[in-house]
Amino acid sequence: MRIPVPWVFVLTYLIGVGLEHVWPLHAGTGVGASVTLDVGAVVFTVGAVIAGWGLVTFRRAGTTTVPGKASSRLVTWGPYRLSRNPMYVGLALAYLGEAFLLRQLWPAALLPLVLAYVNWVVIPVEQAKLTEVFGAEYAGYQRHVRRWL
Repeated sequence: MRIPVPWVFVLTYLIGVGLEHVWPLHAGTGVGASVTLDVGAVVFTVGAVIAGWGLVTFRRAGTTTVPGKASSRLVTWGPYRLSRNPMYVGLALAYLGEAFLLRQLWPAALLPLVLAYVNWVVIPVEQAKLTEVFGAEYAGYQRHVRRWL
């Protein structure tokens, strides 16, 4: 992966901001605006906590976070008990929360493109490497823990 996955989220969001500037899509105002801010804050915070928890878990395990690099250890605890990709889940939630906070619809509309890229390009590379390194242990983990949620 030439561009680290977190940067794919950031760059796509920035493209959405540019589109918002050129072709504004007006999000709610008035009472709806305060609800959007509250929801955005909660969703952003939950996403940041999940992504951070995943990153800290990898750091404590002493393994890589770079897609396609050989992991030194199969991490199956912490948030990895619930999702094989909690960092991506967290990044997606934080991205969506930010879009709600700033009431920007274009970035939210582009999020499915990022998720498609991660799901069909990045994750298969990661899975191939994990299968190569951990074999049956990883296959068992895949059977018991879902890819996303």
